[in-house]
Amino acid sequence: MVVLGGFVQSALVFGVIRSFGVFFVEFVAHFGESAGSVSWVVSLGIAVLQFASPLGSTLSAHYGARPVVMAGGFLSSVGLFLASFSTSLVHLHLTVGLLTGLGWALVFTPSVAAVSHYFEKRRTLAMGLAVSGAGVSSLAFCPFFQYLVDLYGWRGALQIVAAMSLNLVASGAVLRPLAVEDAQPNGEKDRDVHQEPRTLASSFSLELLHHGPFLRYVLVFVLVDMGYFVPYAHLVAYARDVGCGEYDAASIMSVAAVADMVGRVFAGWLADARVFSRSVHDLTLWMALTGICLALVPLGHSLETLMPLGLCYGFFAGALVPLQFTSLVEIVGARYVMAGIGYMHMLESTGALVGTPISGWLRDITGNFTASFICAGVVLLAASLLLLTLPDYFSCSRAPKAHLPGPAKPHGPKSLESRGVPQRSRELYRIETG
Repeated sequence: MVVLGGFVQSALVFGVIRSFGVFFVEFVAHFGESAGSVSWVVSLGIAVLQFASPLGSTLSAHYGARPVVMAGGFLSSVGLFLASFSTSLVHLHLTVGLLTGLGWALVFTPSVAAVSHYFEKRRTLAMGLAVSGAGVSSLAFCPFFQYLVDLYGWRGALQIVAAMSLNLVASGAVLRPLAVEDAQPNGEKDRDVHQEPRTLASSFSLELLHHGPFLRYVLVFVLVDMGYFVPYAHLVAYARDVGCGEYDAASIMSVAAVADMVGRVFAGWLADARVFSRSVHDLTLWMALTGICLALVPLGHSLETLMPLGLCYGFFAGALVPLQFTSLVEIVGARYVMAGIGYMHMLESTGALVGTPISGWLRDITGNFTASFICAGVVLLAASLLLLTLPDYFSCSRAPKAHLPGPAKPHGPKSLESRGVPQRSRELYRIETG
C-alpha cells in the first residue's frame, strides 16, 4: 500500500507539472506576457515544492506521513482552484506557484521517504514503481488537459484538475505509519525527554549541511533541475512552433510519459540486479544520456523526428529519478534519508527556479527554442561529470559507509533504545546502506 500511495502521489504531483505545458500556451495567449514571464508559474511551483521539502520532512517525522500528505493534497487542490479565477499573471504565481507548490512539498517528500524506509533488498525497484506514477499520468494528462481546455477553456480545465488533486488526500490516508513513528506511553516519553533532550541540530540533522559529499551531490541536482524541467514547460510550444498541431504536440509528451514510466521501472530493476557495482554509476549513465538527448531536440523539425527524441528523453529522464533517492543512501546513510531528501529538494530548488525562465528568456531573445534545449542538455552533462568527484566513485565495491560530522551517539541502536523505540522498530531502522 505504501508503493501504491507513492504511485498516486507522484501521478498527481509530477504528472500535473509535466502536463502544464498545455496551460503555458494558453497563459501566453490570454495574458499577453512573454514566454519568460509565464515560465515563472511552473518554475515557482517546482521551486517551492523543493524549497519547502525540509518542512515536509520535519512535519512527517513529528506527526507521521499520513496527516502531512493529506494536508498537502488539500492545499494543492485549493491552489489550483483559486488559480482558475486569476486575472493577472501575479495571481497565478501566488496560487499555482506558492500555494500549490507548498501542497506538493508536503505530499512528495514524506511519500518518497516512506518507500525508502520500508524496503531494503528491492528498494530501487520499489522506488521506481512508486515514482512511475508520474509517467502513467503524463500519458493521459497531456491530451486530456488539451481536451479540457478546448471544451471548457483554461479556467474550467484548472477547476477540474483541482478536483482531481483531491485524490491526494485519499492516497495519503493509505500510508501506514512507519514503525519508528509509533507512539510511546506518556510516562516513557517524559522520561526519554529528560534523558536526551533534542537540540535544533539533532531535530533538523544540520550536520548534513557540513557534509562535503552530500553538498556536492546536491549541486549535481541543482544543475540537473536547470535542464530537466525544460521539456515539460516548452516542448509542446516548440513542437507547435515547428508546425505540429495541438494534439500532435501533446502526443509527443504522452509518448515521453510512457517511456518515462518504463525507464523508471527498468532502472530500478537494473540497479537492484547490480549490473553496475553502485547505484551512483547507474545514475551517471542515465544523467549523461538525458543531457545528450536534450541537446539533440532542436534537430527535430516535424512530428516524425520529434517523436523518437521525445521517446528517448522520456526513457532516460525517467530512469534517473529513482536513482536520485537510492544513491542518496550511499552518500549519507539510511538514517539520514528523510532529512537528506528534504535538504536536497530545498537546495536544488534554485535550479528549478531559474531553469525554465532562462529557457523562456533564450526563446525571447533568439526567436526559437534551439539555444534553450542545447543549454539544458549541457548542464545535465556537466552534472554527470560532477558525480565523478564523489568519494570512492571509481571503486567497484559496494558503497562505503557514510561518515557525517557531528556526534556519533545518535547514529547507533543504543540511541534508538534510549529514545524509547521498541526492538522491532530498531530492527526496521537498521537498513543496509546501498
